[in-house]
Amino acid sequence: METVEIAPGYRISRIVKGNWQLAERHGPSVAREEAVAGMRRFVEAGVTAFDCADHYVGVEETIGAFRRQHPELARTVKIHTKIVPDRDQLPVLRRADLVALVDRSLDRLGVDVLDMVQFHWWDYAVPGAVEAMGWLADLRVAGKIDLLGATNFDTARLRAFVDAGLPLVSNQLQYSVLDRRPEHGLSAYARDHGIALQCYGAVAGGFLSARWLGAPDPEPPFANRSLVKYRLIIDEFGSWAAFQSLLQALDRVARRRGVSLTAVATRWVLDRPGVATAIVGARTAEHLADIVSIAALRLTDEDRAEIDAALTPGPPGDCYDLEREPGGRHASIMWTNQNTKGAGAR
Repeated sequence: METVEIAPGYRISRIVKGNWQLAERHGPSVAREEAVAGMRRFVEAGVTAFDCADHYVGVEETIGAFRRQHPELARTVKIHTKIVPDRDQLPVLRRADLVALVDRSLDRLGVDVLDMVQFHWWDYAVPGAVEAMGWLADLRVAGKIDLLGATNFDTARLRAFVDAGLPLVSNQLQYSVLDRRPEHGLSAYARDHGIALQCYGAVAGGFLSARWLGAPDPEPPFANRSLVKYRLIIDEFGSWAAFQSLLQALDRVARRRGVSLTAVATRWVLDRPGVATAIVGARTAEHLADIVSIAALRLTDEDRAEIDAALTPGPPGDCYDLEREPGGRHASIMWTNQNTKGAGAR
């Protein structure tokens, strides 16, 4: 498994196990015993980082159960969680509120220090994101947090954090062959300022797989919230027909390389400038062999040219702009007040 140094002395696998799909209300439930067994198999395969969040209901507790049941393996794993205050709380957010969220994550995970906290702020119209990140930086000095990251912030807000002297090491964001918004300025800024990109959505919730090659455009209801989210991204990419052309190009490359279409899509993201990790959502270890194959895959110039020929301009704007647009289709599916009520959206 490939590794990367996110910060001095902080090395993790370039494939991160995402755990959003284990959250309650995301889709069909997974028994905790099965989820823990899947985590064990991922770590045994060399995956040394897990991604989670305080609003992925039940997930931090499940990772805590994994740590208790497999302490030796747990010592090799870095846990990246997110602190996501509810949107309605932002206008009145206090330092004590963030302290309580951090303490709750510490308790759920069963750790003394959070390896990485990735902060999210739902509404730019509400001031205070920089100040709140500063409070988290204070908790880092106090020894409750090791590294600070952001999630779904655009270039302007990253610049505000950097200008404030905050020790930001990464930004988690959506990045795929379908959604190349990080290339609209953010990836260059992050690279110039030592901010690693940790990327989710590399396989668009499973749409970038052979299952959808040649398939008709699906009708709702969808099996889980990931499919709801990424079907909208396909619309931004262009059309179902354009999406099928991209799948065909990815499939041709996959057949030449003896791997899956999904592996090719993930490798494409890992090869983009500034990208440190790809967060692979996995309910179980069913597709672990396919995920492991990504490490050995090397795309050629011919492969990349074939994929590039099938790309459209894709979604416009900076990272997460569409998801923040008041009244927009992408924003309307987000659960922004679910930290204490249920499973939130990414």
